[in-house]
Amino acid sequence: MEETPPQPQAAHASPPFPAIFTPPSALSSTSLRGSPTVPSPAHFSTPPGPPVFSSPLRPAAVPFRTTPISPQAVPLASRTASSSSSVSLPTSSAPHTMNGAATPHSHAPSVAPSLEDSSIDSPYVLFSARKVLKQKKLLNAPSLGFGALVSPGREVSPGPEALERDPRRCLNCGAYVNLYCDVLIGSGQWQCVICKKLNSSEGEFVVSSKQDLVQWPELMSSTVDYVHPGNRRPGLIPVPVLRVSGPIFILIDECLDEAHLQHLQGSLHAFVDSLPPTARIGIISYGRTVSVYDFSEGAAVSADVLPGSKSLAQESLKVLIYGTGVYLSPIHASLPVAHTIFSSLRPYQFSVAEVSRDRCLGAAVEVALGIIQGPSVELSRGIIKRSGGNCRILVCAGGPNTFGPGSTPHSVQHPNYAYLEKTAMKYMENLGHEARRHSTIVDILCAGTCPVRVPVLQSLAKCSGGVLLLHDDFGEAFGVNLQRASTKAAGSHGLFEIRCSDGMLVTQVIGPGEEASPDSHETFKHDTSFCIQMHSVEGTQSFSVSLETKADIRNDFICFQFAVRYSNMYQTESTRVITSRLQTVDSLSAYLSSVQEDVASVIIGKRTVLRARTASDALDMRLTIDERIKDIALKFGTQVPKSKLYRFPKELSSLPECLFHLRRGPLLGSIIGHEDERSVLRSLFLNASFDLSLRMLAPRCIMHREGGTFEELPAYDLTMQSNCAVVLDHGTDIFIWLGAELATQEGQTAAALAACRTLAEELSELRFPAPRILSFRVSFPVPNLDFDFQDLNCFPSFSLINSSAHHFAIIIVSYLIIAHVLLDFKSV
Repeated sequence: MEETPPQPQAAHASPPFPAIFTPPSALSSTSLRGSPTVPSPAHFSTPPGPPVFSSPLRPAAVPFRTTPISPQAVPLASRTASSSSSVSLPTSSAPHTMNGAATPHSHAPSVAPSLEDSSIDSPYVLFSARKVLKQKKLLNAPSLGFGALVSPGREVSPGPEALERDPRRCLNCGAYVNLYCDVLIGSGQWQCVICKKLNSSEGEFVVSSKQDLVQWPELMSSTVDYVHPGNRRPGLIPVPVLRVSGPIFILIDECLDEAHLQHLQGSLHAFVDSLPPTARIGIISYGRTVSVYDFSEGAAVSADVLPGSKSLAQESLKVLIYGTGVYLSPIHASLPVAHTIFSSLRPYQFSVAEVSRDRCLGAAVEVALGIIQGPSVELSRGIIKRSGGNCRILVCAGGPNTFGPGSTPHSVQHPNYAYLEKTAMKYMENLGHEARRHSTIVDILCAGTCPVRVPVLQSLAKCSGGVLLLHDDFGEAFGVNLQRASTKAAGSHGLFEIRCSDGMLVTQVIGPGEEASPDSHETFKHDTSFCIQMHSVEGTQSFSVSLETKADIRNDFICFQFAVRYSNMYQTESTRVITSRLQTVDSLSAYLSSVQEDVASVIIGKRTVLRARTASDALDMRLTIDERIKDIALKFGTQVPKSKLYRFPKELSSLPECLFHLRRGPLLGSIIGHEDERSVLRSLFLNASFDLSLRMLAPRCIMHREGGTFEELPAYDLTMQSNCAVVLDHGTDIFIWLGAELATQEGQTAAALAACRTLAEELSELRFPAPRILSFRVSFPVPNLDFDFQDLNCFPSFSLINSSAHHFAIIIVSYLIIAHVLLDFKSV
């Protein structure tokens, strides 16, 4: 998306912000680009970030951790000492992950941890520290804080054991039985780790010795999936056989120019080819009218055309639904028809500017929802069938909604634009809530150069639990995101519960959901759990949970239990229970040594970005980061002898680096890009998984070496030497830079570019949104430069990590020119 000129600011009513939960509930918002500043929630979900390397990377020139997704900092030898080492490209299969640190599958724990273990390593829960400090004052210090990143729907291989029975729960607080419970083998009673009450197992846990308890997986594993047998319907196919997904409606903008339409057609053809044969699709196009395509005509293209100027009356909708047309059909029966429909699309024929074309997006979504909610005729059987799982509406938009319900004026200079936009946002919020009530998620994928009025469309996407993405065109990245958006849901109707040992308190949760009402879940006599209603259950999303202690801790261990109950993709009710236990310590040094700096940085980043509602708020948050660093040094550091200064704690040496990237990067920075683009990034970051969040927070810089090997270097060093190729992974974008000397050697250039692109594809294999992979070349020779972190201080306007794709090459070239001139000046 190209930038749009800044517009006058106007005040608007704040939509609900289900991405943050604090007892009591709190509301917040973010600011958007190219339109009057408007509060907006942050509800996006993302897939796992880049896989780690299959073998260690070469060490950097300075002590630097070679695996940024690992929370542990590893000191490395110098580049000279290890120059003979080499590294192969990472494989597509990610290694086993333990609390953010990659370990080989063969090293995965096969038995339950002992009581002396300080924590449970889990791919689902990452704590900011592996130990809990007993002192309330320091543990609750807001500058550092204590918390966890939880991904309850994440899919890992091998996954947790599935038990086809109901779980045993504490009758007092509702906690689930787990491996940390004390079991009285004589009576079979078990003690709850949360409230310490004894519960009966009805004789089930009566065994002769502790060793016999291994037959119950929930007493040996930190994560267990329960498949509830009571909700199966007669004749239901066994779980591993049938995977059921809701229908997918594709909404296509009819107001595209020829170049954009050709790219979109290619992406749509590839998209339907990638769908499984049983997937059901519907196709709608919209302009001034809504065209609902009928699959019953065979090879002919037929559509029912509806007015887009107003909401369709219920009677008209019933006539459409109960008519003879087939508007949802399985791929195996309608693939040729879908290809014919896409090929029949024509570019916009009138000489009207893109921003002034009439688009009735709101009316089109209403029609799609009506068809999804009503009975849909199956082409293969001719029977009425209800959909299962989450339904999806994928909107392919090239411009704003300017016609019909929820529309805004063509020009932001309209004298009543602020009021009309506020009205449009309210309509879109209601439409999004209506979609979510019917288990339908609306994802809006925008592309092209026309401003799309992000505040309005973002309200629809977020309130439905969907995502709004901005693309430069309808090409490769758009097509990949279209495919991944249709498959990223793992379940629906999710309820996420958080329970902690007595004395711990959940103070804030940031993530894709909203606080659940008391009548939406089962409650127990003394249930202190914190419950969140999830919009959808996806393996690519995470919740940031902030925790505090009510008083100084006296126990040796603190237990945490996270449970998510949802309807999985097999239409079976399932519950995933994750239990973790952390050791408590008195020693401040022991606590700081256990801090997982990358996890702590991401949690701090999410709390900070959440408060960046406008561009001015982002500026304030940058100043807040400075104060946070000072406060951490004051509370956890040591005082310099004969001085009022404090040394930053050595155990947290990489934390300032990550926060420096946050301060200068696109989430809070303002050098490059438009406020709407930054707003979309912030919303995505707030719900992103740990891996993608870390990449968006702190880019990963990897240099290509001879022989196809790679070396990871600090992102704050100037590593763009003229004889090298560099890959910069920024989460939503991956940049490949080729030096001038390398560009003069065609054979080496092709090999280096191919190796770098292969690496980039491996790093983003499962990522959502799929990043743009862009390559750049410099056509003039540049001397080999190796600037230190401090050297950047002389260029306050430069920030490599604060670059968007539109300006990345320009900034690199400009900086290299400056550096070249400075070196020439110094040589004189």
